[in-house]
Amino acid sequence: MKRHSFLGLGVAVLAVVSLSVSLHAGADSGWVSLFDGKTLNNWVQHNGTATYMVKDGTIEGTTSEGSPNSFLCTKKNYGNFELEFEVKVHNNLNSGVQIRSQQENGDGRVNGPQVEIEASGDNGAEAGYIYGEAIKYDGKGIGWMTPEDKRTPHKNLKDGEWNQFRVVANGPRIQTWINGEQVSDLVDERVYKSHPTGFIGLQVHGIKKGTGPYSVAWKNIRIKELK
Repeated sequence: MKRHSFLGLGVAVLAVVSLSVSLHAGADSGWVSLFDGKTLNNWVQHNGTATYMVKDGTIEGTTSEGSPNSFLCTKKNYGNFELEFEVKVHNNLNSGVQIRSQQENGDGRVNGPQVEIEASGDNGAEAGYIYGEAIKYDGKGIGWMTPEDKRTPHKNLKDGEWNQFRVVANGPRIQTWINGEQVSDLVDERVYKSHPTGFIGLQVHGIKKGTGPYSVAWKNIRIKELK
């Protein structure tokens, strides 16, 4: 009797473990890594002369004095998706991640929605809000997509540390989270109409003469396309 009881218990435990593994696999289904931790395969640099290299399992971008904004971009375009990545940025460097971006404005300039990355500093900052990088209508740049009254400075980004970002772009709605805290929930029909799909881009911002070099690094970059 005892032997049979232990056998039954073992079967039950295995069933629970199997179910747990199955649920975990289901939760992760559809995710694709954009960075293999070793190479920059499937990425291409547009604009600028900042340097991008693989360092200790991360993509590290470093400023180049006199360079305009630089972008390391996926070769594949994405429309509706959920994007996750971790980032650590120098306190003096402004950076960002482009989504649904393109170069189809005639001058090769990367343009599209950008998820802002910057240190919080003493008074908080605007990391996680959405900026219209080089997006122009009627020859005029639109600047911030997130309205001014919604861009409340915050300290969700931990300076000098790795920070986890989550971005969900579904139709005209773009939502962002930093370290599990939601930062932005934006609906912009106009930009969605002109930028419904495009590449993902890792930005190294241009710097003032006599400053830097500064670096920003990304790791664990993955994406799940949404139907």
